[in-house]
Amino acid sequence: MLRDIPLIGENVKKFRKKIGISQDKLSKLANVSHNTIVKIESGKIKNPTIKTAQKIAKALGISLGELLK
Repeated sequence: MLRDIPLIGENVKKFRKKIGISQDKLSKLANVSHNTIVKIESGKIKNPTIKTAQKIAKALGISLGELLK
């Protein structure tokens, strides 16, 4: 079965909600555009760059491995 939203997008949303921050706040913490966060969470960006993924993971307080699994 094909998934509409890739795992990374689901994980970003899950961990972001777990710590109770908005997409806008996450974008500021990770120093990436708000639009990028929205697109990753919605599945429009299926494979963000490793640098972007690392910034998001750091901003969420998790490892890159946790974000990607």
